[in-house]
Amino acid sequence: MPDSDAMPVVDVTDLRKRYGRVEALSGLTMTVNPGELFGFLGPNGAGKTTTVKLLLGLARPSGGGGRVLGAPLGDREARRRIGYLPELFRYQPWLRATEVLRLHADLMGLPAAGRRKAFDDVLGLVGLSDRASHSVGGFSKGMQQRLGLGVALVGDPALVILDEPTSALDPIGRMDVRAILRHARDRGAAVFLNSHLLTEVEQVCDRIAIVDRGRVVAEGSLDSVLGESATRIRVDGLAPAGLAELVRFGEPRFDGQELVFPGLPDERIPDVVVALVGMGVRVRAVASGRESLEERFLELVGRSRAGAVA
Repeated sequence: MPDSDAMPVVDVTDLRKRYGRVEALSGLTMTVNPGELFGFLGPNGAGKTTTVKLLLGLARPSGGGGRVLGAPLGDREARRRIGYLPELFRYQPWLRATEVLRLHADLMGLPAAGRRKAFDDVLGLVGLSDRASHSVGGFSKGMQQRLGLGVALVGDPALVILDEPTSALDPIGRMDVRAILRHARDRGAAVFLNSHLLTEVEQVCDRIAIVDRGRVVAEGSLDSVLGESATRIRVDGLAPAGLAELVRFGEPRFDGQELVFPGLPDERIPDVVVALVGMGVRVRAVASGRESLEERFLELVGRSRAGAVA
């Protein structure tokens, strides 16, 4: 697990980026710590790709600043300690898997001694040991994705930035990738995961940041972002007077269709249902538990955009 006293791997404050009149980032602040799986989430156009480019030194900020691996954004030596898997990538089809790894090891300045073991280890980790000498042109899309993940992990980088690493994989492949990401975290690396697959993020990440319109709207552990458990009851025919009677069970929220009781004890749920039926309200469904990441994501992004309009 992350060391609370260690220096952050990523530490950016009020990061801004403009492309002409378009403000892609408008004051993004966040931290990523060693030994944690960090999920970076947001709708299309929220600034996720721009953020990754700035962290990798592929673009320069228009304002604000930050440090990656203790060095200023874009530092060349720090970049050698970053593994990166872009969302869209292609390897030369005539190269063999080990040749792809060798090319990237050359680019990152990985010492020649120990390379063979490093290649064997990473190919074994991503499930391609038996394909080491095969040409990439014969790989399926899923195998290419696994190789890309291997490229990002070769040399045991301190920071691994992954953009949609499971997009081409079947459910078994996604399960394998989750194990690989946990392995990288457990050896001390920070894994920065940019993904639209919220269920994957929910299963694997220690902390997350949700970004919209170029700024972070929520950051923290999954527990802190998702909040406490709640009971949700879908109803028809609940009048304002009836809602007022329900305060004896807590402080419910009501959107016209669904009642939400934060922190309602399970043993009180039948009492609430009985009270609703006694009012003539039709109870359509009852569910207990905390919000899913998808529900919370939609809520936070919706709130962000409503605030922007206001």
